[in-house]
Amino acid sequence: MTRTVRPVAALVIALVLASPASGPVLALSAPVPMFASPASAPVAATFGTPSALATWGKGVTFDQPVVLAETPSRVEIVIDTEGDPGSFVAESAVGAAGTTTLAYTLDAGPTGILPNTAFTAHWRITAQDRSTEEGPPVSVTYADTRFQWRTATGPIVRVHWYVGDAAFGQRALRIGEDGVARAAALLGVTETRPVDFFVYADQAAFYDALGPGTRENVGGQADASIRTLFALITPAEIGDPWVGVVIPHELTHLVFDTAVRNPYHFPPRWLDEGLAVYLSQGYGPSDRSDVAAAARDADLMPLRALGGEFPTTGAGFSLAYAESVAAIDFLVRTYGQGALVRLVRSYAGGPSDDEAFRAALGRDVAGFEAAWLKDLGAATPTRRGPNAAPPGPLPSGWSGPTTPAGAPIAGPGASGTAGPPAPGGDAGRASISDDAAGLIALVVSLAVVLAVLVFVRRRRRVGENAEDAP
Repeated sequence: MTRTVRPVAALVIALVLASPASGPVLALSAPVPMFASPASAPVAATFGTPSALATWGKGVTFDQPVVLAETPSRVEIVIDTEGDPGSFVAESAVGAAGTTTLAYTLDAGPTGILPNTAFTAHWRITAQDRSTEEGPPVSVTYADTRFQWRTATGPIVRVHWYVGDAAFGQRALRIGEDGVARAAALLGVTETRPVDFFVYADQAAFYDALGPGTRENVGGQADASIRTLFALITPAEIGDPWVGVVIPHELTHLVFDTAVRNPYHFPPRWLDEGLAVYLSQGYGPSDRSDVAAAARDADLMPLRALGGEFPTTGAGFSLAYAESVAAIDFLVRTYGQGALVRLVRSYAGGPSDDEAFRAALGRDVAGFEAAWLKDLGAATPTRRGPNAAPPGPLPSGWSGPTTPAGAPIAGPGASGTAGPPAPGGDAGRASISDDAAGLIALVVSLAVVLAVLVFVRRRRRVGENAEDAP
């Protein structure tokens, strides 16, 4: 019996794994060999002193001298970027045993690397026996070396500029420190880590620093992950009121990030941008006029449409900011400044938008938006977006109804008219679920196995009877 059961068990596993069922019905597994790294057999590698070189416009090159006593199974570089919770791992070419230098270049490429981005990297070598050894770390900062930067330092902000006198830098520093202090006081956070503020004096250099994906109407940009602010301000503009707006606006984003930082969910963009506008310039006449006109003409965008990127057109871009600060103004007038602070701070726990709004305001995002629209005297914005594709040519033999273009298509849990039945099927026939189909496939497989078992046993008995015959 033992010699018969083993091949049958193997056949059961093969048939179950070959079942056409889409969902897992039965999990059968054989023992999998584990390759543990012997604790007494470290990788035969001796690391030298690593180096890293950042070259503006090209990227960052990492070098690691090493002596290998054997050809490794795998060679990798692990790169950690400041503010990024994850690591970037890249596999490098595997060299032969002996003395060599491992090298990898993190290319600035078409997406660019923001100036002031700090990297820390180390190499990891995996031996043939699967044991690993980590090399020493090396750190480097990718910097814009095209200019001779001057620096003015305050308690939190460090201003860097290359055109203008000392008074220029001191004014920028003073505005920056005031902006950070005001936002931190409102949100109840304490800022201790420094913020670097780079001031560019011409547009071409500014856009080169931010990369090719920068929109043409951007005059300032803050990157919270590297605690850095970039702004386009010429010496002639340092006294303009606009400068007193753009610097606090961008620095508010960094304080906002401190208040809400979590690994799960970031607040909608309209909340972030609306608060930055509200603290830097308030809900001004221009924004009020834009929102009133859009409400009158039924052109308002719903808040859920402003949760990510804002529109790229000039009018849409301006209206998005105006709506954002209008929503913040309504929130403060209706629920109070304390509710705004509770809402922002609650995001640090990683809740969904609806959970955060219910906890702070007692209603979800849709309820808040409905109250805001009512306060504006505006109708619910018209939903716009991708339309259903027009009906295409019918397959051969298709006889069921077609769904007109733009008609709703019913799905699980949806109401409305169901879609056409499958070709050759009956509209009223219930479909078989994936689980049921998988169960049927399993039963059929087991039936086949039993049939094979019976057939094998009968053949063995016939053979045994033939051997016993005189």
